Amino acid sequence: MRTLYFCHEAFQKHLTPLGHPERPDRIRVVQQALEGEGFQDLIREESPMATLDQIARAHPRSFVELIQRSVPSEGLVRLDSDTAVSPGSLEAALRGSGAACAAVDEVMTGKVDNAFSAHRPPGHHAEHMTAMGFCLFNHAAVAARHAQAEHGAERVAIVDFDVHHGNGTQDIFWSDPSVFYASTHQMPLYPYTGAPDETGVGNICNAPLFAGADGVAFREAMSDKVLPALEAFRPDLVIISAGFDAHHRDPLAEVDLTEADFAWITRKLMEVADRTCKGRVVSLLEGGYDLIGLSRSVAVHVGALMGH
Repeated sequence: MRTLYFCHEAFQKHLTPLGHPERPDRIRVVQQALEGEGFQDLIREESPMATLDQIARAHPRSFVELIQRSVPSEGLVRLDSDTAVSPGSLEAALRGSGAACAAVDEVMTGKVDNAFSAHRPPGHHAEHMTAMGFCLFNHAAVAARHAQAEHGAERVAIVDFDVHHGNGTQDIFWSDPSVFYASTHQMPLYPYTGAPDETGVGNICNAPLFAGADGVAFREAMSDKVLPALEAFRPDLVIISAGFDAHHRDPLAEVDLTEADFAWITRKLMEVADRTCKGRVVSLLEGGYDLIGLSRSVAVHVGALMGH
């Protein structure tokens, strides 16, 4: 498999308050995890900057301009109790969305089989007009709109296995049947959305997990609900919101997944993509706040994308 990997040093320059779980070390350990012998065949590129036009397909320009104005020249500014910006935050957020769009370009044109972007801040909590939950721009939403606008994708699927529900992605596509959004997540847990009866216009599939849910419960939710719905949607592209905070080591939740569970779902999503959209998969990093759990989980996820 030809797997493309995007990253950039700018992602370590998005600073957060001391003790904040979404910290620069997250990117450092991902980089280290993907330097091993098994990843020498990764195609590596630096994450480009998104244009404002690309961001504006998912967020109003007025919101993008508000984020631009909020970024300080020094120090930190809190947008809410969880979400802060520093002088390097705007570039980091733009490169996260830029990498998502570039990954779509490379996958949709067949230059690579699939792609993974390691970036921060994450994106799936960013709603149409609201930055929240550590997130500024919704990279998965930007990528989906880019696939539609630039590559004629009629149906784009986003599958989110972060332990927190992607309220932002659901919000952006709530009334749009051309984008399918599916999520497994602990419930109740921040952001307190994602109930099974939240279905949009039939394009939203939520499969919440209980606190303490293990790999068996996760695989059942995916096999019984998410994967059949994804296959029935027949997407032209599968985007993964790849959060690894459902790992049993993670401090922000109580779901007990292991690296084997993340490898399993990656392969299952690739199998559906093989049957429906010529294997086109773009994976975007979301959460994962225990550094050991994150690094190990990313390693098996990217290894599965590479066909290991």
